[in-house]
Amino acid sequence: MTSSICPECLDDAAAAPASEASVSTSTGAPAEALWPAVASLALGVFGLVTAEFLPASLLTAMATDLHVSDGAAGQAVTATALVGAVAAPSIPLLTRRLDRKLVMLALTILLVVSNVMAATASSLPVLLVARVLLGIALGGFWSMSAALAMRLVPDALFARAMSFILTGVSVATVCAAPIGAWMGDTWGWRSAFIAAGVVSVLTLAVQLFTLPALPPRDNPNLRVLGELLTRPTVRVALLAVLLVISGHFAGFTYIRPLMEHVTQMSVSTITAVLLGYGIGGFFGNFVGGWLTGRSERIAIVCGGGMVAVLAATLLIGAHSVIVTAIAVTLWGFAFGAFPVGFQTWIVRAAPDQAEGAGGLLVAAFQIAIASGAIGGGLLVDHIGALGGPTFAVAAITLGTLLTLRHGPRTVHAT
Repeated sequence: MTSSICPECLDDAAAAPASEASVSTSTGAPAEALWPAVASLALGVFGLVTAEFLPASLLTAMATDLHVSDGAAGQAVTATALVGAVAAPSIPLLTRRLDRKLVMLALTILLVVSNVMAATASSLPVLLVARVLLGIALGGFWSMSAALAMRLVPDALFARAMSFILTGVSVATVCAAPIGAWMGDTWGWRSAFIAAGVVSVLTLAVQLFTLPALPPRDNPNLRVLGELLTRPTVRVALLAVLLVISGHFAGFTYIRPLMEHVTQMSVSTITAVLLGYGIGGFFGNFVGGWLTGRSERIAIVCGGGMVAVLAATLLIGAHSVIVTAIAVTLWGFAFGAFPVGFQTWIVRAAPDQAEGAGGLLVAAFQIAIASGAIGGGLLVDHIGALGGPTFAVAAITLGTLLTLRHGPRTVHAT
């Protein structure tokens, strides 16, 4: 979600209010990085992903308390994902005339309301409404975050800023599930959503004081989205996302059955390995940002090639606890290159419509997640737990080769 393009006149910047002029130069980027504002976006991502992940660690307790089946309670996750896929391209269109600071604050308010409703839900319908609100906030926030980051830092620092923002995902991945499970066991499942609500209120306060005025600059609409899809660079980026991300989620969604049934790990060992995956992703995010700062093509090719090799390693050596533990941990590290790499690619492919392009990217991610889970699930049902890595090897290899052949070849100065 990035770049140094989107031209604005120096005269316009000079005539703008101070808060607006600070993010309006001839290149559309500020002369100096506004790191507190970038940090507020990272905090927002952390709050959103934490809220998204909580049901996975609290599902049984939620189902028991709301007097529904585990499967029914699980629709809280489905509702968020489906609404997020629709909201991602829609929010920039519906809010195209509003100051982006106000839009981000409104999305964070939706996050606050969602957490409050979830924490006080007395029935499944109320919980689902809460998760729908979360999906709107999640899709809107993701679709616009890169476009805003490119207005908060000089272009040379864009990849670093996106890596910083996406650190919120890594931290949430490492912390949300285990801390949520611990809080749910200690104080009840609602306490985890109360804590998430506190984080969201803090996020709102930080954004209120650190985000500068960001008048709308793009003018996304359905015609613009259609026009974006006619651009070869955008189409290649979205196709690469569909292949690489569907392969990743096909493999990772069904990694636990592989560790249980093929590797035959204990539950405590599985937990430790998954924690290793999260920690690997945390550090991989920084390395991915460093690589993307030089070339998003190199970052994606390196990450994709590494994951494809690791998935193939699982096909061969999944019976070994050591091989599986190392492969899964390194998989998390390699995955860190994808979010910042793809977001940088799509925005640099359409710098004049960064918000619309970001919305299409988020929608592609959601479709890839669903298709990977479905495709991997079909293989797992037919050939067993190794079906997930099989799908991953095929899809990620194709996506990596596509990126190698047709990805952006510009090497950025550091």
